[in-house]
This record gives sequence, structure tokens and C-alpha cells, in this order.
Amino acid sequence: MTFVQLIDCRTSRFDEMDRLLDTWVEQTKGKRTATHAVVGKDRADASHFVEIVEFPSYEEAMRNSGLPETERIFQEMLALCDAAPTFTDLDVVRDEQLNTLVAREFFERAGRAGTAELFERFADDYLDHDPANPGDLGLAAARQEYEGWRQAFTFSFRVDDQIAQDDRVCTRWTWAGKHTGDFVGIPATGQNVTMTGTTWHRFRDGRICEGWWQYDRAGLMEQLGALGD
Repeated sequence: MTFVQLIDCRTSRFDEMDRLLDTWVEQTKGKRTATHAVVGKDRADASHFVEIVEFPSYEEAMRNSGLPETERIFQEMLALCDAAPTFTDLDVVRDEQLNTLVAREFFERAGRAGTAELFERFADDYLDHDPANPGDLGLAAARQEYEGWRQAFTFSFRVDDQIAQDDRVCTRWTWAGKHTGDFVGIPATGQNVTMTGTTWHRFRDGRICEGWWQYDRAGLMEQLGALGD
């Protein structure tokens, strides 16, 4: 279970504390178990700061606390605080990246949903980047391309991994299909085929407004017999 620690402190010497945190990051390379750290400043009190540190588990947090570098930096941090900091230990019981859910839903519905339904969470000015196309596609052209894939294959996606950063979500997927119609001039073969790839989606106001695709198109063509022996 993911574990989060909140460190609440007051200091008039934040610049020094910020440099101290940089020192801890540098000195614990290859040792620390913390995966994410955020420091926030109270808008109503410029001396009030909260650091939020995330760990894979409580046990990993305890391992991190036991590092000599952590203890040394903590003692130096105490000297910079106006009062002793307070700690709040939290087991994460719910963690949702809302944009990630939208991206996952897109892949889980692709191949099953109609075009209008599938693209209802896309922005009107959506831009699609696919190296298989001679240029970028707008929303209408992306919808047409989806319809072309559906006419050529019965298919589904399996979501293998997802990561989110700022307004973007990356999905690593596996696609499986049966070749049931013409595809780039190749008549239907009835062949069962698979393909892997990754897609980055950029979001704005909860809608997908841009997409970047990378996938094993050459492997697909080889399975369809288009590349020869």
C-alpha cells in the first residue's frame, strides 16, 4: 500500500532548507526509497511550508528514515525551523489520476464503441501525430482513420501500463485483431494479428486535445504477409 508522509514546518529560512533538500537528493542517490516529493507554501503565511513525500509502502518509508543521510539532513532541517515540525503518516486508500482514467477508457472502448461515442471526450481542436501518416490529423480525420481500422479488423486493446505527468498520460498497450477487411491494399486474410505500442495523450479541461502514437506497424505488416520472407 502506498504511504505518504506530511511534514509541516515553519521557517523564515526556506532558501537554506531548499538547498538542504537538494543535498539530501544528491546524497541518497541509489539508496532512497521515496518516489515523489512536493513542497507547498501556505498562501496565507509565507513562513508555513508542507512537504509531501510518497513511498511505495510504510516499510520502505522506514528504510528511508534509517539512512544516515536522512538522519543527518533531518537534524540540519530542525535547526532551520522556527519550531519542531509535525509529521502525519498516511496510508493511501484511494489514488486516482483522473486523466489516466479517461485515457484507459478510450483504449478499453476502442474496437467496441462507435466512432461518435469513442471520441466524445476529445477536444474539437484535437491534433493527432502518427508517423504512419504523411501529416498530422485533426479530429474529423482521426475519426475517419478509426473507422478505417474498424473496417479492416475486429480488434481490442489491452492496457499494459500507464503513467501520468502534468497534463499528459502515456499508455503502453497491446492490440489484438483479426484481419476482416481491406487494409492499405491488403485484402482480408482472416489472420489473427497482434501489435504493441505506446500513446501519449495531452489533456485540456478533462478532454484529450493531442495524441502521439508509436507502434509496431512493420510487425503488423509482416504478420499479414506484406513484407515477404
